[in-house]
Amino acid sequence: MGKYKNLIFYITTIAVFSCLMYYFIIEGQTLEVKENIVAKTNSGSTWENFLESFKTNLHHPLALLLAQIVTIIMTARLFGWICMKIKQPTVIGEMIAGIVLGPSLVGMYFPEFSAFLFPKESLGNLQFLSQIGLILFMYIVGMELDLSVLRKKAHDAVVISHASIIIPFALGIGLSYFVYQEFAPDGIQFTSFALFIAISMSITAFPVLARIVQERNLQKTKLGTIVITCAAADDITAWCILAAVIAIVKAGSFASSIYVIIMAIAYVFLMIKIVRPFLKRIGDLQAGKNTISKPMVAIFFLTLILSAYATEVIGIHALFGAFMAGAIMPENTKFRTLFIDKVEDVALVLLLPLFFVFTGLRTQIGLLNDSHLWMTAGFIILTAVLGKFAGSALTARFVGINWKESLTIGALMNTRGLMELIVLNIGYDLGVLSPEIFAMLVIMALFTTFMTGPALDFINFIFKSKKNQDEPLHDSDSKYRVLLSFDKPESGSTLLKLAHNFTHKMNGNKSITAMNIAPVDEMHAYDINEYEDSQFQNVIETSHELNLEVATLFKASTDIESDLTSITNKGHYDLLLIMLGKSMYEGSLLGRLLGFTTKIINPEKLLNTVKGKGNIFNNSPFDDFTLQILDKTNIPVGVLVEKDFKAADKVFVPIFNLSDFYLLEYAKRLINNNNSQIIILDAAGQIRNNIEVKELIRSIEQVAPNHITLYNEKKIEKEFLNSQDLMLISSKSWKNLIDTKSLWLSDIPSTLIISNP
Repeated sequence: MGKYKNLIFYITTIAVFSCLMYYFIIEGQTLEVKENIVAKTNSGSTWENFLESFKTNLHHPLALLLAQIVTIIMTARLFGWICMKIKQPTVIGEMIAGIVLGPSLVGMYFPEFSAFLFPKESLGNLQFLSQIGLILFMYIVGMELDLSVLRKKAHDAVVISHASIIIPFALGIGLSYFVYQEFAPDGIQFTSFALFIAISMSITAFPVLARIVQERNLQKTKLGTIVITCAAADDITAWCILAAVIAIVKAGSFASSIYVIIMAIAYVFLMIKIVRPFLKRIGDLQAGKNTISKPMVAIFFLTLILSAYATEVIGIHALFGAFMAGAIMPENTKFRTLFIDKVEDVALVLLLPLFFVFTGLRTQIGLLNDSHLWMTAGFIILTAVLGKFAGSALTARFVGINWKESLTIGALMNTRGLMELIVLNIGYDLGVLSPEIFAMLVIMALFTTFMTGPALDFINFIFKSKKNQDEPLHDSDSKYRVLLSFDKPESGSTLLKLAHNFTHKMNGNKSITAMNIAPVDEMHAYDINEYEDSQFQNVIETSHELNLEVATLFKASTDIESDLTSITNKGHYDLLLIMLGKSMYEGSLLGRLLGFTTKIINPEKLLNTVKGKGNIFNNSPFDDFTLQILDKTNIPVGVLVEKDFKAADKVFVPIFNLSDFYLLEYAKRLINNNNSQIIILDAAGQIRNNIEVKELIRSIEQVAPNHITLYNEKKIEKEFLNSQDLMLISSKSWKNLIDTKSLWLSDIPSTLIISNP
């Protein structure tokens, strides 16, 4: 009855109020006559009117801006993914995407499309939105600077850092002397022009450099510490110099800029002595918490905006204020990480690509239309490389660092990336750089960033060492070496327990390495050590519980699959242990575009899959990531399907055909090292007739009697499976279980799927 009552009320309400609205509309139309209102008439057809309205909507500023953002993000992600695949920083792809969408390519070959998507009147909106992205980005850069490292290590790196600024700065001044008359805009003084050319020669992209150091696993080496410290000191010094240069350019002379510089010094003093202690007290209130309250977020964002506003009004650019606001944030690593996570995705994924494209729209490579201009561009690149690369390398060698590390420092300090584009755009906005010289300097920024990876590879090739940084040094070829690779701390602990069961009584004849390869974009330069410690914490605790010596290997990577297989194949290991499994989208173009993340598959979800209730593996016995590992490694791989694994005391080994007999070697290891009780299922009835296998079982029983039981039962009961700690199965037999949707799968214990190459 209640159901019909509600229905009657609903219909009555709609009907009554619809009639009431109709009455007022009809009566309201009679008022138009009194007000002398003439109805608008359209001469065209309904379809033509619709098309006209649709075209108007397409050109509406908001619709146009949204279309620009969609196009920019998709293009930037595509080129970033391509660069990542060829072992280049994604920022290079984003820079190239900007140039591609500008007049240098799309504007040249598809002028109508370019004029529609990026009309001149819309560029103001794009510029201001990109500036917001830059402000947020510089805020992050400031937060990622570890000032405590600078205080401790600055004395080791200050000579290299300042030499890497002053040498290219001086060469930039000299370069300006030769190009000023031809390329300086009308009315621009030589001093202003020369200072901007010089600062563009001196800049280093700290964020890009930090990512390269992480990717190449240098962060814990002395070299990595030196180069990060150099880059951080370089960043702070260069931005202070840039602020002074902007003040001088805006004022017209050094004398006129004195007041601006005094105000800038007062601003820095205020931020360090008053604002920073205030923010520290606020940050202390959040100590130990995993979230930041909205009032706290509001305070820090207000600090950012007020700081950027102050420096813009003073005359040294809002970006310096954003950088300063980030640098004085509370030094609590957890707090900074939480805050960066709030800002980073919007700044780096949504807004920053707008800046790359805005820069690309300004970059007219077509202006370099003769050999003389390209020779000038080449001369600029040569000057930049000589100043930064050679200057840093020679200085490092002078202070006592060997040639290989000196050249590596030079190659890394020569990375310019996004920071260079920021400087160039400031110079362009101030009218100091002409379109031609701007295009040349953008090409220089691309070239010097792109050359970093190949230069490092070439340096490593020249100075080949006997020990690869990714390969543990093996002191004996007789050791049984197990490599376990994990992505979550708890997974590492579980795999270590399993490795211990296989090697417990081998004493000095074993070597266990726990490896964690983390996506480089999950870490920040200042907290990488803390990130590594947190990843290995469970492994270290478990190793102490087991009284087990474990080597650890940590690597930041842009391509986890390739690095894992490379380290495995080069490390002379006897067994690789991994968990099942990764997201099926991980590593794919779709996954990178949509931002899918890695995840551990729930065993119950896996079992539902094989029962037909899901499709997470697309009818495959392994996820895509695991399949790639199995295909590319040349050693045995054990893939653990974990269901609360503790120890391998009771182990079930089903043998379905002759190709599964290699599992008995692993069963033997468990007996010898863990006193495991092994139950072998002779599913195909082939063990009884195989003399070699029977001899192997007999030899095991002689050493460890009553540790192997042969089963010939055709039917395995649920209670039996539930009573086992671990099942060993071949990858081929596992595939058959999945394909046939075996009823076993709902009751199996933790399962180690072993694949022999």
